[in-house]
Amino acid sequence: MFRPLTDRILVSPQIAVEDVARAKDLGVTFIINNRPDDEEPGQVNGATIEAAAKDAGIGYAAVPVSHGGFAPWQLDGMADALANAGDGTLLAYCRSGTRSTLLWALTRARAGDDRDALAETAAAAGYDLAPVRQIMDALAGGA
Repeated sequence: MFRPLTDRILVSPQIAVEDVARAKDLGVTFIINNRPDDEEPGQVNGATIEAAAKDAGIGYAAVPVSHGGFAPWQLDGMADALANAGDGTLLAYCRSGTRSTLLWALTRARAGDDRDALAETAAAAGYDLAPVRQIMDALAGGA
């Protein structure tokens, strides 16, 4: 269920309360929820995951991403979450893990990371950055 994106970042489809303990066992110190509440019936809402994370001593942030695209505040939220994870592992989740991966890539491209390397990293985890490649290039100044 948890896919390693990097040595310190895991991405996942929607998680349940019981997944929080598993995440902690894997060294997760911060969970970022990239899924809007009520996106589909039966979805565990963010407040429930947040409470489970806090009970487990894991940091939590909600930076919901709809299918409408990405905004600067969302990149800021992901950057803050990455910083707040400290030396631990960050778990980002959404419906499938795709939006979390795309948001990570956009954030890292804005920070100056090599876009081709980001694409290779995402591909190794089973995700395609093609939908945001032009945005990545623009964030990096088109270089």
